[in-house]
Amino acid sequence: MIPAGLRTGGGGRYLCAMASADNPQSAARPSVPFTPSARQLNVLLAVGFCAVGYALYIRYLAIEYTPVGLACQNGLQTWLCSTRSLVTLAFNHSVFGWTAVVVAALNFVRPSIVLMAVAIAVGGFGVVLYNVALSALALSLVILSLARPRPEEA
Repeated sequence: MIPAGLRTGGGGRYLCAMASADNPQSAARPSVPFTPSARQLNVLLAVGFCAVGYALYIRYLAIEYTPVGLACQNGLQTWLCSTRSLVTLAFNHSVFGWTAVVVAALNFVRPSIVLMAVAIAVGGFGVVLYNVALSALALSLVILSLARPRPEEA
C-alpha cells in the first residue's frame, strides 16, 4: 500500500507528490545514483589493472630487486634507475596517497568518470607502493561516490 501523498516513479521509486517551492520539477525527477556504463566500467577496470600491474613491476623489479638497486646506487643512468629514484622519493613523501585522497574527494563532491579513473590509478599505485592507509581511504571514497546522485546535465 502506497501512503497518501506519494506516488510511484519509474523502477518502483517513490516520489513526493508535492514539489518544493524553489524547484517545481523536483518531484518529477528522481535522484539517480552515479553509476558508470558497461563500457566505462571496462575502461575503469583496464586503468586499475594497468596501474596496479605497473606498480607491481616497479616495486618488485626495480625497488626491491637487489641487482637493480646496486646498479642504480653505483651510478647507472637508465630510465629504470630514474623511475626508481622518482618513485622512491614519491612514496617517501606520501605523494601517491595524498594525490589519491585529493582526487577521490573531488570525485566524491562531483562524480566524474575521469576523476574516478585517476583516483583508481593513483590509489592502486599507492596501495602497492607503500602508501596503503591514504590510498585505501581514497579508494573507499571512490566507492562511496557511486552512491552520490548523478550530476545535473546542463
